[in-house]
Amino acid sequence: MTQVPLSEAEAAIIGMGALIAVTLDLTWALVACGGTMAHEGAHGVIGSVFLLRVIRITVEADATGATYVASAPGGRGCLFYFIGYLGPSLFGLGAAKLIEAGYIVSVVWVTIVLLGLLLMWVVNFWGRVAVLLIGGLVFAAGYYTPMSGQVIAAYAITWLLLLTGVRQAFQYGAKAADAGKLRDKTVIPRFIWALVWMAGTLGALAVGGRILILHH
Repeated sequence: MTQVPLSEAEAAIIGMGALIAVTLDLTWALVACGGTMAHEGAHGVIGSVFLLRVIRITVEADATGATYVASAPGGRGCLFYFIGYLGPSLFGLGAAKLIEAGYIVSVVWVTIVLLGLLLMWVVNFWGRVAVLLIGGLVFAAGYYTPMSGQVIAAYAITWLLLLTGVRQAFQYGAKAADAGKLRDKTVIPRFIWALVWMAGTLGALAVGGRILILHH
């Protein structure tokens, strides 16, 4: 079953709400935690796809996190460290494409499934509580609200992922631990990796925002 996308104005209003949530420090504390889950989840997915044994993931109360693998050799290791700061943006783009195709409510349920997979990797107490809390909120939106509420939730999740990716890329920049790992592996300076992440997240926001508002 497919759903009708929201109007341009409705999509833009939800986007503005998400922008406020990402901008204000009070709401960012919660939103950033979700962004960290997407970041570490991207590490975990790429690590698994490229046969890097993912040992564990941690998500901390200060919205930092880490994904540990047995080893990260060569190009696979570079991709593993590189993908994290693009993770929220890539998940957001995927959600935008589902919305474009009309499978809007699927965004909510795919989010729940991905959070369930993440939970299997997360080992620290706070991380598990945070994943369960956000997963519970998304589940409540998908199960206890009418179709219109589920559509709004799908748009909100998508906007938040796209915008969170941008803020985290700019917030951590060349200071990011992943940038240091990539420099050590490739000798390419940290700031180059930061610039790539910034450009990538801004590009994803532009493409995803166009899909959400203009439906193409």
